[in-house]
Amino acid sequence: MASNKLSLRSRIFVYMILLVLVASVLIAAVTLYQYNEQSKDYHKQRLERKEAQLLSSIDYVIRSTTWPRETEYLPLIFKDKIYEIADNLSVEFNIYDLGGTLVKSSKPSFENDSLVTCMPAEILNNLMNSIEKRHVETNETLGGDFRSSYTIFTDFKSKPLGILNVPYFEDDSFNDDELKEFLVRLGYAYFVMLLVAIAFAYFVSRYITRSLKTISDKMSETRLEKRNQKIELKGASEEVSVLVESYNSMIDELEESAVKLARSEREQAWREMAKQVAHEIKNPLTPMRLSVQSFQRKFDPKDPDARQKVDEYSKTLIQQIDTMSSIASAFSNFAKMPAQKNETLNVVEVVDLALDIFTEDYLTFKCDKEEIIAKLDRTQLIRVITNLVKNAIQAISHVDDPKVDIELKDDNENVIITVSDNGHGITEENKHRVFEPKFTTKTSGMGLGLAMIKKIIETYNGSITFTSKVGEGSTFKVTLPKG
Repeated sequence: MASNKLSLRSRIFVYMILLVLVASVLIAAVTLYQYNEQSKDYHKQRLERKEAQLLSSIDYVIRSTTWPRETEYLPLIFKDKIYEIADNLSVEFNIYDLGGTLVKSSKPSFENDSLVTCMPAEILNNLMNSIEKRHVETNETLGGDFRSSYTIFTDFKSKPLGILNVPYFEDDSFNDDELKEFLVRLGYAYFVMLLVAIAFAYFVSRYITRSLKTISDKMSETRLEKRNQKIELKGASEEVSVLVESYNSMIDELEESAVKLARSEREQAWREMAKQVAHEIKNPLTPMRLSVQSFQRKFDPKDPDARQKVDEYSKTLIQQIDTMSSIASAFSNFAKMPAQKNETLNVVEVVDLALDIFTEDYLTFKCDKEEIIAKLDRTQLIRVITNLVKNAIQAISHVDDPKVDIELKDDNENVIITVSDNGHGITEENKHRVFEPKFTTKTSGMGLGLAMIKKIIETYNGSITFTSKVGEGSTFKVTLPKG
């Protein structure tokens, strides 16, 4: 499960190192196995050579002896010759009769040795039943390195005369030293090879995943609302090239879809805006129509209060006309923002100036600095401040102890403006609709204020966020780059 969390680059690196380690262990195991097999073959062949030399010498003695060539005369035949053969060949050996009784040994004082004078029945049976008339026995009591071979020798007429016993001790001390030295050298070689493998695995894994990393970075930067760049890779593998072609094809399709979506959204937005404007314009037209109809029915030129009624009628019409004018102005401001003028401003002075139009005594403005310089449009900055403060004032219209706090901060790169109130707050179902162009929870207005200032802020690559809790109030936070 842990390997599933590793990156492709890490997996390639780890697997290559594991491959080298496994190969090293296998090579070491094969080396030890080969050494053991060679050692066994060496001792087997050495014992066979000794037996062949001894059998050749025994055959020569038997052919040249004057004693009868019978088993019972073996002690006489090899009385002195056994020592001569042992000295010439530098080999100790024993001669048993066919019944397994010791006849002669190359050791002069074998009577005092621990050597058994009678061959074990099991060995004798195995020897007699073997096809080659030869048996090799490992002596467990003396260790696995000691073994004895038993071979039946004959006269020149192939008549069995006795049994040749050659005790053999495997001395591997020299070979073991060579093996240890070889393994030490092999260990050094493996260590250097491991370091080389680590470096090689690092660069190979980096090279293999470099193309994938480029594709991954491009994919993470892909956005529907902006123009995305295609990937150009030189020398990429066939698989990666297919992936790049698929990505570039997806970018083309994405751009086409984005254009269609933007066009559709604009058309839909203008339809919705036209419906909203038409609805807002109809609202004052209805009372205007009713006022005119009422005036036509009830107006009497001879009425002494006729002038007063005309004035009241005129005020009603003017009031409704002003409402329609404000609707048209709001729509015009939202639909076509004036060009931005990046001026070097003291944001503290501009915000303070924007707050001068508000006479409410529960407004507080706080800033730790007297001067915060930024490149912004003065008119649009004032519009952002006034809209946020107006919304805050409207949100606390029914609060017993209203408060609106405006705070200005500087974090070296950005200007941060926060407007907080203790009003009724925004419900969860309305939070995602706050910045929609026509959304409003008030009985008056078109709901264009927050949508308009969001558009202003985003043109500066800034951001506007808010937090709100029903019954406790809301806080809007505006972050604008200083330029």
